[in-house]
Amino acid sequence: MSRQPRPEALLIDGPAGHLECLLELPANAAPRAVAVVCHPHPMHGGTMQNKVAHTLSRAFIAREFSTLRFNFRGVGKSEGVFDDGDGELMDVLAAVEFMRARFPGTAVWLGGFSFGAAMAVRAAVATDAAGLVSIAPAASRLSGNDSVPPSCPWLIVQGENDELVDIDDTIKWLNSLAPGPELCVFPDTTHFFHGKLIRLREVVMAFVDQHEHQP
Repeated sequence: MSRQPRPEALLIDGPAGHLECLLELPANAAPRAVAVVCHPHPMHGGTMQNKVAHTLSRAFIAREFSTLRFNFRGVGKSEGVFDDGDGELMDVLAAVEFMRARFPGTAVWLGGFSFGAAMAVRAAVATDAAGLVSIAPAASRLSGNDSVPPSCPWLIVQGENDELVDIDDTIKWLNSLAPGPELCVFPDTTHFFHGKLIRLREVVMAFVDQHEHQP
C-alpha cells in the first residue's frame, strides 16, 4: 500500500484573484484533521515549495491530516500583488475557508515558516484554529500587536543561531503573551534548518500527537 500523499493541484478563489494551491491527502485514509501551511516572505523568494514548509506539511500528513499549501498573492500562479501582510492574511483566511468547505466538520490547524508563521498566528485567532505550529516566526510582525494571542495548542520552533529572526526577540515577544506557546529551540541551527529537517518533522509530529484531541 502506498504511503505517499495524494496530491491535487488547485486554483481557488482568493481576495485578489486565484490562489495557486497544492492539496495533499493522506494515503489510504480519510483525513483526521486538516492543516493550512504558509510559506516564507514572498519578496524574498518564498513559495509553497520551500523546504521547511514542505517538511511541515509532511509532518501533518504523517499524522493523517490533509494539508493545503498555497502561494501568497503575486507568487507563482497566484494573482494579485504583495500587500505587506494585510492582504496575505486574507489569503490565509481564504485557504482556511476552502478547507472547511472541502472537509466540513473537520478540525483545522495552521502552520507556517518565517513570514508565513506570522500570518498563521494572526489567522489562528481569526479562525479559531484547533492547533498552530510556527517555525521561526517573524516576531517583528507580531510584537506590539494588541490582538489576543491564539488560545489553541501552539508550538514555536526556532534555531538558536537564526540569522534572520533573532532568538532573543522571539523570547521577548513570547514573554509578553498570556497564554504563551510552547517553545522548542534547536541548538546549532540557522533560519532554514539546514541538516535539521528530519528532526523538525519529528518534533512537529510529536506535538500533534500530544495535542490533536484537546478541545
